[in-house]
Amino acid sequence: MYFSMAFCGRAVRLARLRASTNHSDVTLPCLNVLRYRNHSMTNSGSSNCSSHVFQTTPPCRIMPFSVSASQTTIMTESIRLPAASLKPATVALPGSKSISNRTLLLAALSDNTCEIHSLLKSDDTDRMLEALDKLGVEIEYLAEGRLKVHGTGGQFPNRTADLFLGNAGTAFRPLTAALAVLGGDYHLHGVARMHERPIGDLVDALRIAGADVEYLGNEHYPPLHIGERQDRGERVIPIKGNVSSQFLTALLMALPLTGQAFEIRMVGELISKPYIDITLKLMAQFGVQVANEDYRVFKIPADACYHAPDHLYVEGDASSASYFLAAGLIAATPVRVTGIGANSIQGDVAFARELEKIGADVVWGENFVEVSRPKERAVQAFDLDANHIPDAAMTLAIVALATGQTCTLRNIGSWRVKETDRIAAMANELRKLGAEVVEEAEAIHITPPETLTPDAVIDTYDDHRMAMCFSLVSLLGVPVVINDPKCTHKTFPTYFEVFSSLTDAA
Repeated sequence: MYFSMAFCGRAVRLARLRASTNHSDVTLPCLNVLRYRNHSMTNSGSSNCSSHVFQTTPPCRIMPFSVSASQTTIMTESIRLPAASLKPATVALPGSKSISNRTLLLAALSDNTCEIHSLLKSDDTDRMLEALDKLGVEIEYLAEGRLKVHGTGGQFPNRTADLFLGNAGTAFRPLTAALAVLGGDYHLHGVARMHERPIGDLVDALRIAGADVEYLGNEHYPPLHIGERQDRGERVIPIKGNVSSQFLTALLMALPLTGQAFEIRMVGELISKPYIDITLKLMAQFGVQVANEDYRVFKIPADACYHAPDHLYVEGDASSASYFLAAGLIAATPVRVTGIGANSIQGDVAFARELEKIGADVVWGENFVEVSRPKERAVQAFDLDANHIPDAAMTLAIVALATGQTCTLRNIGSWRVKETDRIAAMANELRKLGAEVVEEAEAIHITPPETLTPDAVIDTYDDHRMAMCFSLVSLLGVPVVINDPKCTHKTFPTYFEVFSSLTDAA
């Protein structure tokens, strides 16, 4: 009888989940049309930079593009970037996605009000804001992109909600943990790709902490149902960190809501440690100090409570900076990005140091980084352990095409469970340009061709970083066609307008 009742409850939840949303598996949030997603695969510094950011008519062409999938013809868009030269430029970065969504959740859980400046406006932050609204958080939208979050004192007003989170991992994982610790009646789901991204390691840890989390589809994957937590007194929580550092981030941010002291112990290797540094530094700004014992043990104090700063300024996105900094190296033209600098809390600022090792001149300021290269200096090949810059490392896969030699990126296994399988996707699309590519489970080896294939049509797999990375091909002497350019709405909606404003057609 118990099994039957549990099964019926699960069936009802599945029915409610399906009835509550009009999102189909092929309706992706970054385009207003149906699209096929291919599964195949303070230092002042000196500079003569002038600022070229938005121009009315970018030197690129938007084209409709039709494909056939399962005998159904559906439409997407593509953009053709001509072979181009780069102008000296200064680029004001959009806010960091990692900081923006962490800040929104911490502010919502605080016992006071926080005014947030320079928050990223994108699909991923929109999903977080929509979820917080459904959970009863009061948010005021102010002038100049500012917003004021009225904290809930560590308990969301609405204890029942259906939350669609798109493909936003920085919203899905932390909200899963926070809601599981607080308890209620919640359904969390997203686009088809989100339901392919693992969450089992986080759920296992939450269950040890007493959470009631149920899989509504495949085991270890979303969608999820979250019920009431039953505290069993467990205060030592093991968690794996070799798939995604977001699992540890989610647990770190959620456990202080219990008011109990906890010890989190890592099982195996922890990848992407710089993202944990972001989490810990933001938690400290919100009044919760976590003891970090060499990234093996994390100790959360008893009676912790989030208290927001009155004002918080979101840094520029260091991962997004990588495309412009790499452009400066490839084109041997000075490019400055503002919004990040020498004291950034984001690990991806280390991307500039990797560029310096392979031929770039780098100038660091308090709120800027600038990259250039003397034309007589070649871009050097590299063999890099990229665990410290997993997102920005994708950009180096394109930089490899400028070296003329085989390049290797190692320790990038986390690419496999991102917005798409980024190792497979990157390999597929680099081959279209004529490159020889060897994939491994956690590495990629790239040998550029003598001449790149012009007008290669690049699929982006609904992955914003694929689209932005391959824009750089246009600086290597050939035009390139990029499908689904609007997938950049996930983190950088105006990317192609900004990029095109920095270039002149060759």
